[in-house]
Amino acid sequence: MKRQMVFQRYELKFMLTQAQQQHLLSVMADRVEEDAFPHSSIRNLYLDTPDFRLIRRSLERPVYKEKVRLRSYGQAGEGDTVFVELKKKYRSVVYKRRLALPQGEAMACLSGTAPCPDSQIGGEIAYTLDYYGNLAPAVFLSYERDSYRSLADDGLRLTFDRDIRFRREMLCLDTAPWGQTLLTENQVLMEVKSPGALPLWLVEALSDMEVRKISFSKYGAAYQSLLRQERKGAERYA
Repeated sequence: MKRQMVFQRYELKFMLTQAQQQHLLSVMADRVEEDAFPHSSIRNLYLDTPDFRLIRRSLERPVYKEKVRLRSYGQAGEGDTVFVELKKKYRSVVYKRRLALPQGEAMACLSGTAPCPDSQIGGEIAYTLDYYGNLAPAVFLSYERDSYRSLADDGLRLTFDRDIRFRREMLCLDTAPWGQTLLTENQVLMEVKSPGALPLWLVEALSDMEVRKISFSKYGAAYQSLLRQERKGAERYA
């Protein structure tokens, strides 16, 4: 089964405990089913400039922001298929474009040693790479994801991410997903992806649990953690 290459939707995030996740799964048992890819071990390489221009801009919460990353579903070698992704957000709507390429070809495109594919999406990614000029892998970020989709065929999709880890070393997709953790063992990040308003049953379930929408960027949280570590290091040697 092919994975989707173009997305346009709202993405809302909620931080749950494991108990809240299990309660919500029981509430929505007759409203959702497992996605076509029910569980994924996701690995990402986020690209950025040497001074982290993209993520610094994103954390300012502008009207428009974008990210570039390389993603694999599980450990990926040079010849395995990975996804080059351009993710944009404008006025709360997320637009994502991606290319499926062997990892060796994807890295060549991103480094500028080979052209991007001659396509609409390839052109958009090539333009972004050219605009920033010096993008390179900056942070490795991985997590375990369970995915569900609505039985109502309304485009609603829910994902639950745990064991979110990041690192600045060994920026590649063919190693184990080790690194510093962003969440506690009891925390689960839920993302609700929808082309429009959330269904009433989901709004009521979240309200009953007193769960509120949050602003949370995995890459942003990783970057802020790196900044805190740098400050502590500077204070130690001051």
